[in-house]
Amino acid sequence: MKYVRFFIMGILFGIILSKSEVISWFRIQEMFRFQSIHMYGVIGTAVITGILVIQFIKRTKMKDAQGQYIQVVEQEPGYARNLIGGTIFGLGWALTGACPGPLFILLGHQGLVFLIPLAGAVLGTFVYGILRPKLPH
Repeated sequence: MKYVRFFIMGILFGIILSKSEVISWFRIQEMFRFQSIHMYGVIGTAVITGILVIQFIKRTKMKDAQGQYIQVVEQEPGYARNLIGGTIFGLGWALTGACPGPLFILLGHQGLVFLIPLAGAVLGTFVYGILRPKLPH
């Protein structure tokens, strides 16, 4: 019962992604061909929102559901890991036309064909878990 709010937030997130056409393969294709600013605007808005929320959490010393202070750990700049990881992520996104965030929404909207990218995302996560100790972090 305590996870109902997360279920509701997930449904709202899915509705927002559907209505904003972020799950549209054509919108993704337009982005990778630099034909439209729509997706860049959505991604930019998400980045700015993330920055603002993290700053709010840091400055207000917000607590989590268990009453513990949320700690944002600073990381060292990692150019190699960001370039390698971003390239793999971008190639997978461009090849499948599916970002991992809305995979379940795509599965519901466009059918069982999106089980393939979903399986690829799960497999990629599994391989990362195996290779994690050997990767630059």
